[in-house]
Amino acid sequence: MAGLKGKDILHGNQFSRKDIEGIMKVASAFEKEGKGALNVLKGKILATLFFEPSTRTRLSFEAAMQRLGGGVISLGSLESSSVAKGESLTDTAQTVAQYADVIVLRHPRQGSAKEAADAVSVPVINAGDGAGQHPTQALLDMYTIRKELGSLKNLKVCLAGDLKYGRTVHALAEVLSLFGARLYFVSPSMLRMPEEITAGLRSRGIEVTETEDLLQAASLSDLIYMTRIQKERFSDQGEYERVKGSYVINNRFLSQLKKEITLMHPLPRVDEIHPEVDGYAGSAYFRQMRNGVFIRMALLAMIFGKR
Repeated sequence: MAGLKGKDILHGNQFSRKDIEGIMKVASAFEKEGKGALNVLKGKILATLFFEPSTRTRLSFEAAMQRLGGGVISLGSLESSSVAKGESLTDTAQTVAQYADVIVLRHPRQGSAKEAADAVSVPVINAGDGAGQHPTQALLDMYTIRKELGSLKNLKVCLAGDLKYGRTVHALAEVLSLFGARLYFVSPSMLRMPEEITAGLRSRGIEVTETEDLLQAASLSDLIYMTRIQKERFSDQGEYERVKGSYVINNRFLSQLKKEITLMHPLPRVDEIHPEVDGYAGSAYFRQMRNGVFIRMALLAMIFGKR
């Protein structure tokens, strides 16, 4: 698929249904290849610029690049970089672009990925821009959903937790809409999905229900996509204290549902999914993170025109 060659990956709404199906096809082919290193991107270098903490996203991108035969360089700790001296994001990005062929950026400011992409000539992949978007997470989520449920068409999906600041659900809602999903948005009133996203979905004919009742929404859904209440996004810690622990999925909760349900989470979790649920057959969140490597292998290969 030539459509991604040389392109930035910045937002969930940049993908068509055909794009997503093509990316998943390439990811599936890489998954079947096994864990051995390929030489698809030999001689290419990926740079990770992470201005916020990350475990899964950063390591899966680095693993993906190395499995494709490419190299990885990293900004390292902010304290040991020129960022600590006050260097701007665009200057940092332009510097790194002299050494790397693709940049993966995570930054606390919404819109930062586009800012960096506009400043450099190499492709930029948005690995999370504050409360904005996390498009590669949405793609690996879709790949996981298809593997777990067998289809992406006309699903009933419950997105729960922090929908205001949760960049993963912002991007996922956009791509789910391409497949006709019925969406249930479950959150405390102060953490509702941004109105521009909800209104945009409804304008495209997507059925959206907003509620604070997780049990009711889950009972009507095929999938729960749980997210944590993000303490780091609150300027008023008193507000965080009022909403933390709003929703908890444990064995008792699951026993109240009418049917078995698939449970996903972008991780890390705090207290919203009890560890006792890890053994539940429908708990897909660790399988979900493994799928991230294959999706990111597919994206990198396609950005370089190798698939």
